[in-house]
Amino acid sequence: MNIVAVPEGQLAAVVTYLEMTTRPEIAIPSSPLRLEPVTSSPAEYRALFTRIGAPWLWFSRLVMTDAGLAAILDDERVSLFEVRDGESVAGMLELDAREEGACELAFVGLVPELAGQGHGRWLLAEAISRAWAIDRVERVHVHTCTLDHPAALAAYLRAGFVAVARKIETFIDPRLAGVFPRDTAPQVPLIERPSS
Repeated sequence: MNIVAVPEGQLAAVVTYLEMTTRPEIAIPSSPLRLEPVTSSPAEYRALFTRIGAPWLWFSRLVMTDAGLAAILDDERVSLFEVRDGESVAGMLELDAREEGACELAFVGLVPELAGQGHGRWLLAEAISRAWAIDRVERVHVHTCTLDHPAALAAYLRAGFVAVARKIETFIDPRLAGVFPRDTAPQVPLIERPSS
């Protein structure tokens, strides 16, 4: 067994990569929520991304340049949906079909106040159904990590994804980098050298 020290100021996560290569029979649960396709500016996207992802330290899209993020959002092979709860935006779904023959569930998430109410099953079923509906898709894939919602990996496996790879990812703690306030994601201890 190897134990590897994580450099000071960094976090480590185990990333699990999952895929499905056969279109499943999907029964989409009923939900009061709905999905609406949207176009989004980088600022609007980041605001929603932060609402959904801050508890799980999602930061990748927050540190991209506006041009880099816009290039993804404006690509016709990327589909962005808002989850609507009445008139409120309550989540997001981003499908990325830029890889030939494949669709990635790039980001799937709900605002924290909807967690634990069964809405995630509906959203994941919608995501899988919409991903397979894209022309010429032969593989749908997703990845999650140990910093994500604790139920994420089990939900993907229950939905029919199969784990195909695992990697360790290290990165600067986004709270120490100023991306998030220091009290974000209290379930992940903030480790830093005390100032002398």
